[in-house]
Amino acid sequence: MKIELVISRFLSGRHASCKVMRAASSFILLHVTLLMTMAQPTAKEWNRGVVGWNLGNQFECNAPGQDGESMAIGLAENSMMAETAWDNPIVTRETIKGVKDAGFNAIRIPIRWQCHITNAATMSIDEAWIARIKEVVGWCLANDMKVIINTHHDKWLEGRPTYQYKDENNRRLSQLWHNIANAFAQYDYRVAFAGTNEVHIKDNWGKPEAENLAVQNSYNQTFVDVVRATGGNNAKRHLILQTYVCNPDFGINNGDFIIPRDAEGNGNDYMSVEIHYYTPWDYAGECKYNFWGEPYKDKGEASPSDENTMRAFFDKVVDTWSNKGLGIVIGEWGVTDRQVDGLTDLIHEDMTYYCRFLVNEAGKRGFSTFVWDNNSYGSGAEHFGIFDRNNGMKVKAPWILQGIITR
Repeated sequence: MKIELVISRFLSGRHASCKVMRAASSFILLHVTLLMTMAQPTAKEWNRGVVGWNLGNQFECNAPGQDGESMAIGLAENSMMAETAWDNPIVTRETIKGVKDAGFNAIRIPIRWQCHITNAATMSIDEAWIARIKEVVGWCLANDMKVIINTHHDKWLEGRPTYQYKDENNRRLSQLWHNIANAFAQYDYRVAFAGTNEVHIKDNWGKPEAENLAVQNSYNQTFVDVVRATGGNNAKRHLILQTYVCNPDFGINNGDFIIPRDAEGNGNDYMSVEIHYYTPWDYAGECKYNFWGEPYKDKGEASPSDENTMRAFFDKVVDTWSNKGLGIVIGEWGVTDRQVDGLTDLIHEDMTYYCRFLVNEAGKRGFSTFVWDNNSYGSGAEHFGIFDRNNGMKVKAPWILQGIITR
């Protein structure tokens, strides 16, 4: 390590005129090594205090003109334009700084790789795409923010969780993560890897079959094995594993989620379980109800789910996974906007309350949270925008930001 080399040369050269100095050299090197080892946090330590943001609908896009549901693997025409294919502007240094200045301390970067593969046999990645991802990760680190990179919307992987494709997909997943892990091997502990995203049979978000669960568990094990095998900083890097479709209900019950075996000596200390929490969906995503929570039950029709429901579920997550040494990452969550004549201000006030309650309760239990932001605005489903990326990162949903940051 560079710091060790500098100290060693300093104390072993003309400055080291006696045994005392040589002894001091050994003592300092030992303690520098210990300190650098200690700097590698456990997953729980990595997650603690993390209030994060998703760079949504950006690097997980398909290339322009390409079918977003295609399972084809290869370098697509205009592949480098995928970043803006879903109508978001190019990510800049100012994009990342805007998130940092607002009060977030971590960014999750969803990434689609399949249209940036130069050789499907080895899953080698276009150097220009890797360089672009590294550039954005570098901006995050320059702002002292933690980062998650993942595989996201790789349809060959996410859309075929069946025994028919299990071996083929695990082989490709291993090759892909071998290449990603090596590309980021020298990055420090602030960079975490997440193996998959919302793995599910296309258009079926319901209860999975046993084989679907088994395939997801195999993906998690393959991911851990291949990243650890690359060594170096990856030997204890924070690795994030997913429940099926990232739905906590499909992982927390009946042993649906199997904790992968980590490298010898790691135990469960350097792994987290990732869940997505658009819960209750009838309020957060579907807009069936405009209100949530005890203070708003008399303001209009409110979701039956409330503070007690959330607390009880988070406690179950702790009992199931945290108490076994695993960290918890809420990789996506959010409340879509809705606007109703005469009620919009009150609805937004309730959204602030929901956001504050969720982030506080998650934080109390050591969970990290990453709010979903797709830069989409309006009333109804899928309007999770917070920062206007087309207008200098102007905050367009202050009621959301206030709930997350002002606690």
